[in-house]
Amino acid sequence: MKLFLAGVAFLTRIPAGKSTAFDTADVARSSAWFPVIGLLLGALYALAAALLKSHLPLAVVAVLLVILDALLTGALHLDGLADTADGFGGGKSPDDVLHIMRDHAIGSYGGLALVALVAFKVTAYAALLTSNNWLPALILTPALGRWSMLPLTATLPYARPSASVIQGMGKQSLFWGSVPILISLLIAQIVTKSLRATFAAAAVIAVTAIFGLYCRRRIGGITGDTLGANLQLAECVALLTFLWTQYPQ
Repeated sequence: MKLFLAGVAFLTRIPAGKSTAFDTADVARSSAWFPVIGLLLGALYALAAALLKSHLPLAVVAVLLVILDALLTGALHLDGLADTADGFGGGKSPDDVLHIMRDHAIGSYGGLALVALVAFKVTAYAALLTSNNWLPALILTPALGRWSMLPLTATLPYARPSASVIQGMGKQSLFWGSVPILISLLIAQIVTKSLRATFAAAAVIAVTAIFGLYCRRRIGGITGDTLGANLQLAECVALLTFLWTQYPQ
């Protein structure tokens, strides 16, 4: 339970760690719980959508879901996406990229990435909510996004010379973190009688592999910012796949 709470405190703004002290080793070992935390976040988003979609325009519900996500996570991964876009967009050498990513100011690449991401997610949520099978997409997308960090931490080195909690995450977390994802995909397949969730997971794996190779080539590995960026890319490709496989209805 301690490791689960450490993961909740690390990934969200839910006050899970007020009564428990965590160190970096606890946070690193909590990474196996990341997909489960994603499932819980997805369940909260699905509950919010179910309560709101009969009373508000779907576009408004979609905006509220994006805001809820930012509030519950502290916009942690949005910040990672912006920093990564600025670094990869403006940096020439690996040192340049890493230096730019350290800068807290958001540049033009980061601003454009955030605008594009929010616009895409709002549009995707609004479109999904018009279908009859929106529930698996809302629940599984955050879980797949958080799972996507595990293959990167298990296979790629940390790109900075300083120590990081990322270095404590590894193959064991990838193994145990994959178990709830596989179970969730099986349940989704049985309930929906379709392979949409499996296709979404396959798309996430593909994008994560491509982005991981790109990070290895550009900066020699991963950072916390690139993990956040990959999470956002994974969520977007999952939503896109859910939409693609149901269109036209």
